[in-house]
Amino acid sequence: MFGFRTSVSQDMRHWISESFDWFDQRFEPPKAPIVPSKEFFKAPAGTNEVTAKLVLEDVKRHLLLDQDIEIAPLDVLSAEYRIDYNATSAVAGTFQNDDGVLIIRYDPEQMNRPLQFINLIAHELMHARLDGLIDQVPGGAGAHELATDLGCIIAGYGVFQLQAADDAGWNGYMTQPTRAHALALFLARRALGPETVAPFLSSRCKKHLQRAIKD
Repeated sequence: MFGFRTSVSQDMRHWISESFDWFDQRFEPPKAPIVPSKEFFKAPAGTNEVTAKLVLEDVKRHLLLDQDIEIAPLDVLSAEYRIDYNATSAVAGTFQNDDGVLIIRYDPEQMNRPLQFINLIAHELMHARLDGLIDQVPGGAGAHELATDLGCIIAGYGVFQLQAADDAGWNGYMTQPTRAHALALFLARRALGPETVAPFLSSRCKKHLQRAIKD
């Protein structure tokens, strides 16, 4: 009687599919998703700069990035002195290309949440991957931040994108249904089932993914 109302518009679906084509034609597509396990991440537990550099190298390895990229903490107040650490206006990380010197800066408090920290590093490294290609990505410069998040999902970091946003309690550049749709498309294109990522997702994220797969 009533038509099914999808949570992801047809325009967004088309843009995601077009972006998958663009990324897969230019970068080697991963054969499996990257998940938060010792199989993928060799960096030890810790919150110091040495650990941050090792996490950077782990994420670079999976993204097949060989550029020299520096990493340093942002000069920000410790969380105990902030009014609201989880405020959406807070800057979690940045990427800069300063005359060919690539550097990522991060909020040190992010390291207390390893999954969110890895997601942050993947996002900033995707900026490095797309450096100089902003106008070529579907949607152009106006969709750059959105394309950067989507690029992470296409590169295998969909679990981190979906779960980190859920853990943080905010959407960021993408809505959760959109992230779930992109992750579902990733699994379909790689001929993988949801069981490859389900153990690493919360019940709420699993529901998003299940709905996206049905869609």
